[in-house]
Amino acid sequence: MEVLDDMANRHRPASEALKDWGLSHRFAGSGDRAAIGNLVYDALRKKLSLAWRMGSEDTNALVFGVVLDGWGESYETLKAALDGDKFAPPLPDESAFQHFDTFEIGDAPFYIQADIPEWAAEQLTSAFGSELIAEGVALSARPPVDLRVNRILSTREKVLSELPKAIGAVPSELTADGIRIAAGPSDYRQPNVQVEPAFQKGWFEIQDEGSQLVALMTGALPTESVLDYCAGGGGKTLELASLMGNKGQIHATDSDKSRLAPIFERLKRAETRNVQVHPAKSDLTALQGMMDCVLIDAPCTGAGTWRRRPDAKWRLSEAQLQQRVSDQASILEVSKHYVKSGGRLVYVTCSLFPEENSGQVSRFLRENADFACVDHPARVAALIPALKAEQAIISAEGLTLTPRRTGTDGFFVSVMQKK
Repeated sequence: MEVLDDMANRHRPASEALKDWGLSHRFAGSGDRAAIGNLVYDALRKKLSLAWRMGSEDTNALVFGVVLDGWGESYETLKAALDGDKFAPPLPDESAFQHFDTFEIGDAPFYIQADIPEWAAEQLTSAFGSELIAEGVALSARPPVDLRVNRILSTREKVLSELPKAIGAVPSELTADGIRIAAGPSDYRQPNVQVEPAFQKGWFEIQDEGSQLVALMTGALPTESVLDYCAGGGGKTLELASLMGNKGQIHATDSDKSRLAPIFERLKRAETRNVQVHPAKSDLTALQGMMDCVLIDAPCTGAGTWRRRPDAKWRLSEAQLQQRVSDQASILEVSKHYVKSGGRLVYVTCSLFPEENSGQVSRFLRENADFACVDHPARVAALIPALKAEQAIISAEGLTLTPRRTGTDGFFVSVMQKK
C-alpha cells in the first residue's frame, strides 16, 4: 500500500518505488519483498476491475482486492489474521467485501472488464473487435520468464540440463531456441536466472518469446549485412548474431547512448564476432544502399508489454501515442535509405495500437512506392512453422502477437521489400 501511494504521489515507476521501499525496510526478507512486489504489480495489472469490484479506488481497497481476487483469501481469513496486529493495515469495512462478492465484473463497462485506459478503448477495439475484453484480460495476467539460447555457445538441451529442475524450465512452443519458466500464483518468487553459471557463460539471454519470433521474421542469413537501427540494449542484435551463426555483418546503433550502453557487455558475454556497434548519432552514410536487411525496433507506447510494466499502462496518454507515431514515421524515412535494391525493411513494435502498426506501415507504403510488403502468411509459415494460422493475427501489413493468442508479449512485425 505504501509503495502504491508513493508511486501515485511522486509519479514514479513501480520498480523505483519498490527498490526504495526495500532499502528503507531492510527487515523485510527476500520472500517478503517478492510477495510485496507481486501485490503491487497485481494491483496495477487489474486496477480498474479491482476498483469496480471493491467499490473504491483507494489503495487499501485495491490491495485487499488483489488477495481476494487471486490469492485465495476471504473476509473471514483476513479478519482472523489481521485483527489485533498492530503492524497490520486497517481492514476495509465489511461492506467492501460484500461489494466484491456481489458486483459482477461482467456488469462493468467493457474497458473496465479489459483493464485498459478508457481513452485507449477505441484504438484497441479497432484492433480486436469483440475479442477486446479477452485480450485485455490476458494482457493483465502475470507473464512468464522467457529465455533464448545462444546458438553460438550452446544448445537448448544443454541449457535445460544446466538449469535447476526446481524452477520448472521447459522448451518454448513456438521457437526452437526458446525456454519458458511459467509464472506462479500469489507470492510466487520468480527465479533469478542471471546468477546461473549458464547465463554467466553466455549460453542464454532473457528475452520474451514474442521478441524472439519477430527477430526470426527478418530471415537474416549468414551471408548478409544487417543494420539494427534501434538496437537499444541489444536483445535482437544478439539474436540475429546467433541466427546468423556469428557470420555476415551486423551493424548496431541507437540514438540514445544510455539505451545502447548495455550492449557491449552482452556482446562480449555471448562471444559475438559479427557485430559492429556504432555509437549514438554516428555518421552511417557509408551504409546507405548497402544493407540486405534493416531492422527497426521502433520506439513505441509499449502497450504489448503491459503484463510486465503495468504501471506504464496508466501513465500513457493519447498525446504520448501521437508523439510515438510521429517518431516512428521519422525513423522509417531515415532508415529506408540504408536498404539496398531487393533488400528488406523490417518494422517492429511492442505495441498493439493499429496506429503504430498497420496504420504506420500503410502510410509508409503510400509514400514510398519502391517498397512493398512481402507475403506475410507465407513468410510466417516458412520461418515460424510452429505458429498455427488460428493463433496468429496476420494481415497484408504484418504479423501481430498477443498474450491471449500466442502466450507472448504483444508485438507487431512487418517485412517490406525494396523493389
